[in-house]
Amino acid sequence: MSFRRRRKKKDRRRFRGVYLLPNLITTGSLFAGFYAIVASMDGRFYPAAWALLVAMVLDGLDGRVARMTKTTSGFGVQYDSLADLVAFGVAPGIMAYLWALKDFKQFGWAAAFLFVVCGALRLARFNVQQGSFDPRYFNGLPIPAAAMMVAASVAFYHQGEMASQGSRFILGMMYVLSFLMVSNIKYISFKKVELFRRHPFHTLVGLVLIFVVVATAPDIMGFLLMAAYVVSGPISTFMYHRREALAPKGEGETPPPKLTGSQGLDLGGGGEA
Repeated sequence: MSFRRRRKKKDRRRFRGVYLLPNLITTGSLFAGFYAIVASMDGRFYPAAWALLVAMVLDGLDGRVARMTKTTSGFGVQYDSLADLVAFGVAPGIMAYLWALKDFKQFGWAAAFLFVVCGALRLARFNVQQGSFDPRYFNGLPIPAAAMMVAASVAFYHQGEMASQGSRFILGMMYVLSFLMVSNIKYISFKKVELFRRHPFHTLVGLVLIFVVVATAPDIMGFLLMAAYVVSGPISTFMYHRREALAPKGEGETPPPKLTGSQGLDLGGGGEA
């Protein structure tokens, strides 16, 4: 009996509660993903695509807020991964199936399921590999980026007569995105971008121009920007290995610094990628 009491007291000490702010942001991301599922079931695919964008923004915030406020925790990391699986795995899979893949029968639901399971594997691999890779890169396509590629494609093609063409494109794209998520292709993580230090003036001008262009045609530019990021992986991986091969022996890169636990994002922030 005394051993059980000591064990219960030890478990209570180990879990003393949760930090509210980062976990509330994660909950917001989970809610946006759930809303995308409900909107897709109601046939409102365009609002569902925008809900996934909201989920990605919130997913990018929770990890940064947790690190800035020093409220990182193991609970936050696990909760973030579960929220990511729903918002960026299940939600885009259901949205793509209901909008474009239903008519392909077994090939359609197989593509949607493959996307979900590869997203889950991507999250699990990311959690166990933290600290063993260069933090400037993701190992494989981040699941939020894959989800946003699906959402951007639905928003881009969800226009009258273009829908039939988009169905074939999304079928092939779901298989490609699934492979990229579990691959070893390197993608820039943007985790080393420091927003709170001085940058050259032309950097601000460039960002303003990008914002204006995206604002004028969000569906088209969102699709092009996400497509560019997806394609950038194989290109950056080729350049990375080519630079390694051309570097003189003994001048290899220093081992990556060990990462501390974070609330998490995949595309630019916290628990996943």
